[in-house]
Amino acid sequence: MDEAELQALEKKIIHNFDSQSDAFYTSGILLDDGVIDRVTRARCWAWPSTSAARPKPPTPAMQFGVSRP
Repeated sequence: MDEAELQALEKKIIHNFDSQSDAFYTSGILLDDGVIDRVTRARCWAWPSTSAARPKPPTPAMQFGVSRP
C-alpha cells in the first residue's frame, strides 16, 4: 500500500469510530439502556438514599410451629 491509501484507510477508520462512539448512536442500535436526562439521573441516584433513611417496620414474630415427622 502506498501512503495515500494508508491515509485514506486511516481516515475511514477514524470516521467510523467517531460516528459510532456517540451516545445516541449506541442507544439507537440498542447497545445500552438508553440516554437518561440529568433530572431523571439525579432522581434515580437520590431514591436509594431516601428509601434507606426511612424507618423499617418491625418484623412480626413467627405465628406457626415447626412440623416434624
